Amino acid sequence: MAKAKQAYVCAECGAHAVKWQGQCPDCDAWNTLTQTTISSATGTERGSGPEPTALADFADDSGLRHPTGYGEFDRVLGGGLVPGSVVLLGGDPGVGKSTLLQQVAAQLPDSLRPFYATGEESLRQIAQRSKRLGLDSPALRLLSDTSLDNILEQAAAGGSTALVIDSIQTMASADVPSAPGSVSQLREVVSRLVTFAKQREVAVFLIGHVTKEGAIAGPRVVEHMVDTVLYFESDPGSRYTIVRAVKNRFGASSEMGVFAMTETGFREVSNPSAIFLSREDGAGSGSVVSTAWEGSRPLLVEIQALVADASSNYPKRLAHGIDQNRLALLVAVLQRHGGIALSGEDVFVNVVGGLKIGETSADLPAAIAIASSFRDRPCRDRLVSFGEIGLAGEVRPVRFGEERIREAAKQGFETAIVPAGNVPRKPVTGIDVIGVRKLEEALAAALD
Repeated sequence: MAKAKQAYVCAECGAHAVKWQGQCPDCDAWNTLTQTTISSATGTERGSGPEPTALADFADDSGLRHPTGYGEFDRVLGGGLVPGSVVLLGGDPGVGKSTLLQQVAAQLPDSLRPFYATGEESLRQIAQRSKRLGLDSPALRLLSDTSLDNILEQAAAGGSTALVIDSIQTMASADVPSAPGSVSQLREVVSRLVTFAKQREVAVFLIGHVTKEGAIAGPRVVEHMVDTVLYFESDPGSRYTIVRAVKNRFGASSEMGVFAMTETGFREVSNPSAIFLSREDGAGSGSVVSTAWEGSRPLLVEIQALVADASSNYPKRLAHGIDQNRLALLVAVLQRHGGIALSGEDVFVNVVGGLKIGETSADLPAAIAIASSFRDRPCRDRLVSFGEIGLAGEVRPVRFGEERIREAAKQGFETAIVPAGNVPRKPVTGIDVIGVRKLEEALAAALD
């Protein structure tokens, strides 16, 4: 019989230590070692493992994907649910993780025999939520239990090929004599679920709690073990919720899906660009529309800037939706190459709708918005812009330039100020494309 012993495990990397230390010897993280109980196997016999399979022996349906009933969620997953995949979904408490996955489980094809296991709620609570959401799926089976062994046994006995675990922090394996949610339990639970999914081609959804920093609780190795990691991005002041993929072995990472929370649960937003644009025509000075690339599609967003006299000897540079350090760089370039003195001004930049833009294509529209607010001059009507700005004031091209321009034309924009390297070889119907090489050229073309 395996003998239990005490050890200290790092909550960040999962490394083991024989005694407590202030700093993890492997990842150098501070105050992350926690005491746990582990077991060491004493047997030396090993059973026969699976035999290799030739690539040519696989069936033609090796790329099969199952629709989840929500186009936006299928987009985040890379085109649908892949058999044998393990998807980890994290988010703040109350953001709607259980609601979304319960809706997805109810919309899955009956042939998958979806199975929903929860360790946080009773079956009555799940039934009440199903009634409130208007869900009716006779094939969906429910189980309230925290024993991973029983959950896997019941799922295998029922022939389920789609499994939802809510949540992994509440599950415990009998092989590990430690409390649910501990580092050793999380590693064992996720490891067994991954093995179960791969061997039986069962698609598994895992709901994970998050820490106060916003990361999924538990060792970082958990995110490496699963196939897909999804995060909820929700602004408390907005009715829209974004689900973003930060890791996906079956599709593009950084893909996003937009949902609206209603009384009957989540509703997908088919045209996300509409919610990030201003509802009013002629937004005035300090407002420019840009085309961001999110995952595998272009997305139109409005970037606003406000330049005001500094209220102290230390001017503020605040950005919401773009990188704070990038804003400081843009202010310096505007002063050096744009002829705009901002040393005594407070500069604020905001991306409407709470969206976060992680690429440099927002440089040019942000700079135009700052210049527009500083000079109190509105930009051209129905104008869209994108491009990266270098330290010498040059405007550099970005990826997927033609696709961004076509999306803007589709939304009714008439003028696009873009890097010269992104000007399409053939004219795009309905939109006038102005290619610029220097920042001063872009400012002259944008401000009437």
